[in-house]
Amino acid sequence: MKVGIDAIGVSVPALCIDLEVLAKARGVAPSKYLDGIGTWRMGVAPIDEDTVTLAARAAQMAMTSAGAKPDEIGMLVVGTETGVDHSKPVSSFVQGLLGIGSRCRVFETKHACYGGTAALMMALDWIRSGSANGRKALVVCSDIARYGLKTPGEPTQGAGAVALLVSENPRLLELDPSRTGQFAADVHDFWRPLYSKDAFVDGHYSVQCYLDAISGAYKHFRELAPGVTADDFAALAYHVPYGKMARKAHRQLRSIDGDAAPDASFDAQVSASLALPAQVGNIYTGSLYLALASLLSTSTRDLDGQRIGLFSYGSGSCAEFFEGHVVAGAQARVQALQLQALLDARRKLTIEDYEAIMRAREATDEKTMETVAGDGFRFLGVDAHKRTYAGPSA
Repeated sequence: MKVGIDAIGVSVPALCIDLEVLAKARGVAPSKYLDGIGTWRMGVAPIDEDTVTLAARAAQMAMTSAGAKPDEIGMLVVGTETGVDHSKPVSSFVQGLLGIGSRCRVFETKHACYGGTAALMMALDWIRSGSANGRKALVVCSDIARYGLKTPGEPTQGAGAVALLVSENPRLLELDPSRTGQFAADVHDFWRPLYSKDAFVDGHYSVQCYLDAISGAYKHFRELAPGVTADDFAALAYHVPYGKMARKAHRQLRSIDGDAAPDASFDAQVSASLALPAQVGNIYTGSLYLALASLLSTSTRDLDGQRIGLFSYGSGSCAEFFEGHVVAGAQARVQALQLQALLDARRKLTIEDYEAIMRAREATDEKTMETVAGDGFRFLGVDAHKRTYAGPSA
C-alpha cells in the first residue's frame, strides 16, 4: 500500500515585520539578524488570529487543493505547542469551523516542535493498518512562536500553520513509516510553563540538543536503511526554527557520512527549502513542513520520483529522520497554491505597530466579545470563559 502526503496547505498572518526594521529599533546591526539568524521577515499574528484560525485556513487550503470533502476525513489531528485551552483541543475548534462530521477521531498532539510529526506518523500507521477504511487523515501543524519584546529570542519569533492531507496513493510525497530513525532524550532546553504565554529557551544548550538529536536519529535511520547516505537524497528538509540552524544541521548530518566538506552540498540539497521559512520565521511544529512546501514550490530541479530526506526535532526532546519519494507532478501541484503570492500580500508593520500588537496580545484571554471587521476565520473573543470564532461569510 502506498501512503503519504496527498496535499498541503499553508497559512500565515496577514501581518509581518522586516527583521532589518526590528534590528535597527533594537540597536543591532541588521546583518546579525539577516545573516546571523538566516531570517529576514517574520509573521506577526494580530489579536483576532490564533492557533485555531491559522490551522483552519491551512486545512481549508489542503482540502480544496485535493478536492477533498469534509466527510472523507476520518482523523483530524493538530500538532501544536501553543494550544488555546488546557483540555479542549485546537482540532475540535477546527472540526467545527470546517464542518467535518462526527465520525472522526479528533485530538491534539504536543511535544514541542515534534508534535506535528508525531501526528503524521500516527496517521500513516492508521491508514496502513486498514482502520481508515478508505478515509483520509488531516494533520495540521499550527503555532505562534513568542518570546516577548526585547528578549534574546525576539528575532526568532513567527506564526503560521501547515496542513497535510494524508491518504493512500498520495499525489505529493510517498512515505514509509516502517523505516524512520528515531531519537529521544529527557532534556530541558526549551519550555513554556503553564503560567507563561512566552517560551523560555537555553539557547546554546538547545542548539547542542538539536545536533545530538539529528545525530541519533540519522544513525538509527542508517541502521534501518543500510548503505544509504546523504548523497542518495536529491534534497533534504530540516526543522527550521531559523535558517542558520539548517546549515548547522546539514553539517552535522553530512559529517556522520564522513563528508569533510559538508557546505559544498548545501545549496543543491537544502537552499530551496529555506526560501519560504526565511520570510515567515519560526512556526514550531510546522517548520519542517513549511520547508517541504518551500522545496516543492521553489526548487528549479525536477524532483519527480526523487528521494528526499526529512528531519523533525522537538525540544525536550524527540526527533525523527525519515525519507519520502516525490510523486510525479507534485511540484506543479504545490506551485499552483501560489505560496509566494500569499507571503507578498502581507502588510509590513512599523516597529510601533508591531509593539502595540504584541502588547495587545497579553490581554487576549480577557478580551470581551465583539464584532471583528473582515472575513475568513477569526477569533472573536471570550464569553463566559468560552472562546468563539467566526468563519468565512456565506
